Amino acid sequence: MKISYNWLKQFVNIDWDAHKTGELLTDLGLEVEGIESFSSVLGGLEGIVVGHVLSCEQHGNADRLKVTQVDIGTGTPIQIVCGAPNVAKGQKVPVATVGTTLYDAEGKPWQIKKGKIRGEVSEGMICAEDELGLGKSHDGIMVLDETLTPGTLASTIMDVENDEVFEIGLTPNRADAMSHWGVARDLRAGLLQHNVAIELITPSTSNFNIENRTLKIDVEVEDTTLAPRYCGVTISNVKVAESPTWIQNRLKAIGLAPINNIVDCTNYVLHELGQPLHAFDASKISDNTIHVKTLPTGTKFVTLDGVERELHEDDLMICDVEKPLCIAGVFGGLHSGVSENTTTIFLESAYFNPVSVRKTAKRHGLNTDASFRFERGIDPNATEYALRRAAMLITSIAGGIITSEVTDKYPKKIEDHQSFLTYEKAASLIGEEIPKEKIKQILTSLEIKVNNVTETGIGMTIPAYRNDVTREADVIEEILRVYGYNNINFTQKLNASIATTHKIENYQVQQKIGAQLAALGFHEILCNSLTTAKYIELSDSLKEEHNITMLNPLSQDLATMRQSMLFGGLESLAYNNNRKISNVKLFEFGKTYHNYPNERVEKNHLTLIISGDKTDHNWATPSTKSDFFYGKSIVIALLERLGITNFTEKAIQNDLFSEGITIVSNKQTLVDFGIVKKNITNHFSVAAETLYADFDWDAILAKIPTEDRQFKAIPKFPKVKRDFALLLDDSVTFEALQKAALQTENHLLKDVSLFDVYTGSSLPKGKKSYALSFTIQDEKKTLTDKQIDKIMNKLQQKFEKDFGASLR
Repeated sequence: MKISYNWLKQFVNIDWDAHKTGELLTDLGLEVEGIESFSSVLGGLEGIVVGHVLSCEQHGNADRLKVTQVDIGTGTPIQIVCGAPNVAKGQKVPVATVGTTLYDAEGKPWQIKKGKIRGEVSEGMICAEDELGLGKSHDGIMVLDETLTPGTLASTIMDVENDEVFEIGLTPNRADAMSHWGVARDLRAGLLQHNVAIELITPSTSNFNIENRTLKIDVEVEDTTLAPRYCGVTISNVKVAESPTWIQNRLKAIGLAPINNIVDCTNYVLHELGQPLHAFDASKISDNTIHVKTLPTGTKFVTLDGVERELHEDDLMICDVEKPLCIAGVFGGLHSGVSENTTTIFLESAYFNPVSVRKTAKRHGLNTDASFRFERGIDPNATEYALRRAAMLITSIAGGIITSEVTDKYPKKIEDHQSFLTYEKAASLIGEEIPKEKIKQILTSLEIKVNNVTETGIGMTIPAYRNDVTREADVIEEILRVYGYNNINFTQKLNASIATTHKIENYQVQQKIGAQLAALGFHEILCNSLTTAKYIELSDSLKEEHNITMLNPLSQDLATMRQSMLFGGLESLAYNNNRKISNVKLFEFGKTYHNYPNERVEKNHLTLIISGDKTDHNWATPSTKSDFFYGKSIVIALLERLGITNFTEKAIQNDLFSEGITIVSNKQTLVDFGIVKKNITNHFSVAAETLYADFDWDAILAKIPTEDRQFKAIPKFPKVKRDFALLLDDSVTFEALQKAALQTENHLLKDVSLFDVYTGSSLPKGKKSYALSFTIQDEKKTLTDKQIDKIMNKLQQKFEKDFGASLR
């Protein structure tokens, strides 16, 4: 939000420099993010001086040029070649000296240089209005008052306004400060804390005068919930033209382009008092009646920007008896606004429901100065005052007379808030006691009415425009920001209570697993939870009826809450692949969202995406593809890192995968892992095989053992390894062999591994060969050959009996 310092000084008579004032505003909570200089004339006429034309002769080589000698107050006249038809001896003229920067019609700078024009030296430029930015005329040079002294700076004699503009980063709750008046209120309160007592000067409307009552516009408000207050008045015999320079300068300073005197007046009052207004061409209001109402969904309406929009049944509209004229609180209509032919206007000032305006503005993708204020809540009790102020401003600038009574539809007044502040609570929240008289002074300076003062606290009435101050804590915050956070003492001692708990905290587990994945070469990603609804077409397991859709999406690609985290991961994978990064390992902690018949469900997940080689190719190590078993080893390692070891594997049923496994514990799915189907990866233009793991993070957290870990010493006695080469049926899995071996010898057998698989024509049909390695160890003594042979015999018999295996 931009605030003009010159404009602000119309409310508070202050002579502080802008930077000092900016520091005070920041201390008050109105953070000044920057201060910019503004001049009503680009360049501020710097380098422009008054010149006296001593002589004016015809140029010898050009019929349209004159050669002049000009006194610019330096003691020695300079020669200037001028092409203006009206230049003459004896004139006092504005001269741009060598080195001066001027600006063209587009605002681009160019510099005056000494040079030759058709063979004659020229040491400056005699300027026209448009060349200085003082007007649009280029008929000839400006001729100044003949009494002026040569060398006088033009900036001292011409109407140039220099200003400093505050860029304030306004927080959404401070709707009361969205105007120069609102900022001035805070500034006055802050100055009082610096022992600078000044009056808040507000525009007077005491001379508001109804000349006659010849043009009455009736107003019907059909829904007072959406429009609690609606005011209007008519003004006749106005003349639409350019605004005076002073109003244009105010608007330009805060970044607004002047349009015409009527619209500029409404914009001026908007930024002056914070009350949006709208001027209708009264001749375009059918039957002289305004209806404030909603219209059926699908009704067409063309806004001021020329765009035809379809209305929603909840959009509040300003209409006449035939048609809509304006989207209430948001944007005017193309065919009802003020034009150069307008002579009568109906001026509107209203208080619209903030929620209704916000929804309408978002629905149509409109963000205007008016909606910005209505959405946050303006002062409902300043509506008529702002209307009178704007009407008086219009009649003083555009002529015309007020030709109706002020219509004020305000059936249920929005009352001020009542609150009570206890000194004890204030001291508790602030951290020290502020003197009671100081508290009372601050409240009064903020226009909070003190009703009664007791030994324990203060009863008060808070103005309705402070819709963010409703609780005792809010009042204390107001006191503190005006008193000054910097004035609160703080101790050098910090007290803290540290609690010990055995509870498993999600963030701690995420940090542990994230660190392990990072050590394995993974990079963490954070994808948008909003995605496109089209992704559900890639899988039958994702249902359209389970989608949670946004009511006001930024785009169709961000319209739906994700049901699966796979697609965001594939988007990231494709992004990397498109930048020649083919070896990708990604992980993400996030949520999925489902809309089930009886409830909406958010589920936490950890997902892994693996594609390409395990490591980048280098001279020492050949590249190895990240295959299914590499990904599975990472999944198992993560579970074991969390102490989850009691689980089984089964074939995956999820149609996102071409093949894979589901890891289950006590019938609860912990992880789905496998190779993503080609038709899905192709959709994202990913050619390489892609591994995907989806951890049900809520289930994982519930399975993590809560008891303390038990550690034991490394055994002193050696391990022994023995191998079997078994001939087996094709249907026998390694997992079944491993499980059977560990059940057969659950004390001394520590590990079973598969180190070779052979299938070939030398084996009987339907057979395969597994080479298994067994690790045997006694932690209390060294094993003998007899003990080892006994264990191996037991294992051989088990395999022969249960699996029909035979030794090769």
